[in-house]
Amino acid sequence: MNHKNTYLINGDFNQGISPLDRGFAYGDGVFRTMLIRNAQPDNWPLHYQKLVADCAVIGIVCPSAELLISDMQQLFSVTENQPEVAKIIITRGEGARGYAPPAITNPTRVVIKSAISKYAPDIFVKGVSLHLCETRLPEQSKLAGIKHLNRLENVLARMEWNDESLFDGLMLDQQSNVIECTMSNIFARFDDVLITPDLSACGVAGITRQRIIWLASTLSLKVEVKPLSFAKMALADEVIICNSLYGALSVNKIDHKKFPVQNLAKNIRDALRA
Repeated sequence: MNHKNTYLINGDFNQGISPLDRGFAYGDGVFRTMLIRNAQPDNWPLHYQKLVADCAVIGIVCPSAELLISDMQQLFSVTENQPEVAKIIITRGEGARGYAPPAITNPTRVVIKSAISKYAPDIFVKGVSLHLCETRLPEQSKLAGIKHLNRLENVLARMEWNDESLFDGLMLDQQSNVIECTMSNIFARFDDVLITPDLSACGVAGITRQRIIWLASTLSLKVEVKPLSFAKMALADEVIICNSLYGALSVNKIDHKKFPVQNLAKNIRDALRA
């Protein structure tokens, strides 16, 4: 495969990742994935704000927004009609062997261009089915909410199914509380209350989840962020999943439990676009 012009490392098409890079060696870094339209990232202020905040949690100085925008303008074409996907990775940079980070580091920034997944049109009408993952998420409050590079639980969870009729996998914590999917956040509607799991011990707090929390009142919904057991979620009027690439989708089934597909996901997609 010719990777020319599909990624930049520190603004350079010809640079590589050093074996001494702490992102490669230890997963010492963070990332974000976003839609690009006409060479511009959707919801960039929110994505960059979250990138800076996630970097700060692990003590990395995030590269400037100007540098990252410059990278994306090099990678993406204004004339491209189809939305594309940018993945931004920030690592602590190079360091000597051992877990202790150097006192002074020079962060590595990577921007990767890829095509958007081809979603079957009917999933926006009929909803999607989820696999209930056996792999559980561990608790680590210091890393909770951030999109760090240590994603082995998600990798193990995603290895659990090969069935193309399954869109994503639902991940629980050690106490059987619903946390998230392998690549999505989740909401459950009970009458006019929208519950999304508390992510203070584990999980990734995505920007689309945050936008839905902000938008809920425009849809006459109240939002509660709190622990949500799988048994409780099974009683929901509707369940939806969300991320920055597809917006929101109804969940029609998790394992053998079926859910009604109503209008919530469509209403949220419309609100997100507006």
